[in-house]
Amino acid sequence: MSKRNFSDEEMKDLLSNGNVVRCSTKAITYAKDFKIRAVKQYDEEGKTASQIFKEAGFELNVIGKDKPSDCLRDWRRIFKLKGVAGFTEVRGKNGGRPKTAGLTDANKIKYLEAKVAYLKAENDFLAKLRAKRAE
Repeated sequence: MSKRNFSDEEMKDLLSNGNVVRCSTKAITYAKDFKIRAVKQYDEEGKTASQIFKEAGFELNVIGKDKPSDCLRDWRRIFKLKGVAGFTEVRGKNGGRPKTAGLTDANKIKYLEAKVAYLKAENDFLAKLRAKRAE
């Protein structure tokens, strides 16, 4: 992971690029279309990672000279494993992907009951541990 922090001006420049969805002081979120296009240009047209990023309007001295090859390596792996659908998964806020997405109501209830049972057992264990320490 890079120790690079983007300044306010650099973040503003990055956000003005149509290939950027979000940008914080530490990370850039690239657009799904850009990722797919970059993988295809790399695999089918033989372009280098740096060429692809430069042509897309990124300054390598801002994002880091190794960032293009690192991104392409990850994106190619995702594309190989999951195809285009691999780029639509949402991560981040609220603890990542929801565990109950795509489940029926009955399966959600089973999942939540199991989770409650696990948490009760964990609380019982912690209570016993505290009691032993108090002795």
